This record gives sequence, C-alpha cells and structure tokens, in this order.
Amino acid sequence: MAGSNPAFNNSPAFSSKPSIASQLPQAVTAEQLDELYGRPSATPAETGRMTYEDTIVKTIVSFLVLLAGAAVGWFVPVLAIPAALAGFVLALVNIFKRKPSPALVLSYAAVEGMFVGAISMLFNEMLDGIVIQAVLGTFAIVGITLALFASGKIRASRRATKVFLIAMLGYAAFSLINFGLMAFGVTRGMFGLRGVELGNTGIPLGIVIGIFVVLLAAYSLVLDFDAVKTGVQRGAPRVYGWSAAFGIMVTVVWLYLEILRIIALARR
Repeated sequence: MAGSNPAFNNSPAFSSKPSIASQLPQAVTAEQLDELYGRPSATPAETGRMTYEDTIVKTIVSFLVLLAGAAVGWFVPVLAIPAALAGFVLALVNIFKRKPSPALVLSYAAVEGMFVGAISMLFNEMLDGIVIQAVLGTFAIVGITLALFASGKIRASRRATKVFLIAMLGYAAFSLINFGLMAFGVTRGMFGLRGVELGNTGIPLGIVIGIFVVLLAAYSLVLDFDAVKTGVQRGAPRVYGWSAAFGIMVTVVWLYLEILRIIALARR
C-alpha cells in the first residue's frame, strides 16, 4: 500500500507493484548469470544523466544561436537597447528558474547576441579591426583557462571564491557609480571614470580595472567548469547541461565586452 508521501510513491521500495525479484525466473542457469554480468552497464546518456559531451553540444548550440543574433545586431544596431533589456529579463528568469528551460536559454542567447553584435559594430566603426582583436583575446583566455583547469593546475577554492565575490561586489558598486555619473553628466566621454588618466602615466583607469575584471572573468570560468564537473560526477539530470551552457555563455560574453573596452581605451 502506497504512502501519502510523493517521494515514497515514486520509489519502487514503497510501491504496491510486485518487486523485481518476484518477477525473475525461479531457476537461473550459470550461463544466464554469466551473460547478465557480462552486459555493459548503461551510460550516463542512456540513463538521462549529465555528460561532458552532451554539455559541450548544448554550449556549442547556444553560442551558434548567439552568433546568429550577433549577425542581426551588427546589421541592425538600433536593436541594441531593446535586446539589452530583453537579455537582462531573460537572464534573471534563467537564473531564478528552478528547472532549466532550453527555450529560455536559447532565447537569451539570441537577444544577447543582438546586443553584442550591435555594440561590436559601433566599436568597430570607431576603431577598425577592434572586434577581431577582442574575439582573439577572448578565445585565448578561454582556451588557457580551460587548459589549466583540465590539467588540474587551477581549481576553485572556498577562499578564492570568497575573494571573488567580494571583488565582484566592489566592481558592481564602481560600475553603478560610474553609470550614475555618466547619466547625470558629471563625467564626460563614453567611458566615464574609466577614461580618467592615472597621474602623468597617460594610462586610463579603465585599463587597470579592465585587467582586474578579466582576471575575475577567468576565475568565473573556472567556477563554471567546476560546476560542470560536479554535475557530471553527481549524475545530475541531463537537462542541467543547459544551465551549464547558460553560465558559460554569460561569462564569455562578459569577458569579450571587457576585452573590447580595454582595447578601445588602449587604442585611444
């Protein structure tokens, strides 16, 4: 007799159905036992569990959708602001949604791609070739971070993660203050406080901050890779590969935009 607890109702141990043992043949020969033990075990993919291969495929699909959206944004830059607002809303929905939704993740990829494409076009109009430089820089950092993580030379730790979170809060506060000063006309230029030169060095503050943020983004990638590793090891449901794809995509876009800004400041 099934209990009232749904967890018990879904478990064979508490089900009213006949047990598996009662359904087995009463007599099993040695040859049949040898065949049963010789069969290969089910793979994670066959049991609906998260795998590295499946997560990589989901991540690639997400980036292909993002690139398609970027192509649209490049040729229709007026979509930058609407895409940014839609991307922000979809990002919050994906973050707080308990179960990942492939449709929402891909929708975010599409609108975020439009925003990235429009911003990239505007930067490229001012500084020809800057987009290629930023893309190459992004690929280099992602590749190096992945190689170091795969080799075990860099890992996420509690202490480093605490420092990362504190640094992120500081950077968020600076970004909000800078945005407010730019919005009210206190600072001039498209970069606000980031365009202020450090003493007589001629080096914009934004380059120093940008390098710091690139390091933060690289560690964020480490956290993303570590989350994928943990999900695979714990046998998380396959659908959570979309959460991993979403997280990696957010970090890579953040990294690309920061590199784009650093190069723009340096070339000025």
